[in-house]
Amino acid sequence: MTLKRLLQTATILLAITTPALAQDVPAPGTSPRIDAIRKSGVLRVAVLANPPWLLQNTSSTPGAEWSGPAWMLTAEIAKRLGVKIEPVLVSHETKVPVLASNQVDLSITPLAQTPERDRVIDFVLYSNTSVCMFGRADNPRFSGADSIDALNKPDVTIAFFVGSAEENWVKQRFPLAKMRGVTNSGAVAPLEEVMAKRADAAPINRIPYVAMARKVKGLAALPKANNCQDSTEKAQPVGLGIDKNQPVLLDWLRAVTKSIQPALSADEQRIAGDS
Repeated sequence: MTLKRLLQTATILLAITTPALAQDVPAPGTSPRIDAIRKSGVLRVAVLANPPWLLQNTSSTPGAEWSGPAWMLTAEIAKRLGVKIEPVLVSHETKVPVLASNQVDLSITPLAQTPERDRVIDFVLYSNTSVCMFGRADNPRFSGADSIDALNKPDVTIAFFVGSAEENWVKQRFPLAKMRGVTNSGAVAPLEEVMAKRADAAPINRIPYVAMARKVKGLAALPKANNCQDSTEKAQPVGLGIDKNQPVLLDWLRAVTKSIQPALSADEQRIAGDS
């Protein structure tokens, strides 16, 4: 086991063994939802795999079915409530509506916070998603850039998938650069355009960039720090969701999350690094 892995494991163990203190479960009568969960003995949670936050073990290999920071947080919540977890499989279309229909208590499939979702649910945030720009390390137009801002030049060509979430962002972020829109063939990013030197740079979510850079040698990313994992470009907070108008439950869940945030972050980094 590497020193980095040992430090990550130590961080997780320290965080999850910290006393509850201010995160003690609210008293009976202060939260109808908490009272109902404790009475039933079950915490119903909506699940839909979304690495690195929530992973499902679909192989025949023995082990827990669910893992990742979202599941770690859920397990901590259930432990403090003294109840079992009941996963409820959902789809991308139902992962938010199941809260209002009272089919689950929490939607723990990782949800990006958006203004539209803010109107119908409340968020307990523990991570974020953001965008990196990648290119060939041997391409001076990319390797010579010291920041993402430096890619906004007429002699730089940026590729993007037409219709992707990054398309409008790319056009607004790099108004001086040449645009190269391509059809998505199922890849996580327009890697082929970059490798074939038809483009100097392309956007990719910070999470899959780690795995792609490991598999494809000779890539570089911006921002450079921490392998682009600290990027704030096109950033969106990520977390679990609960139905509106549950202030006591919301405050308690946020306090629990804060108390083990180092463990959640360490687990996310571990999974992203293993991808």
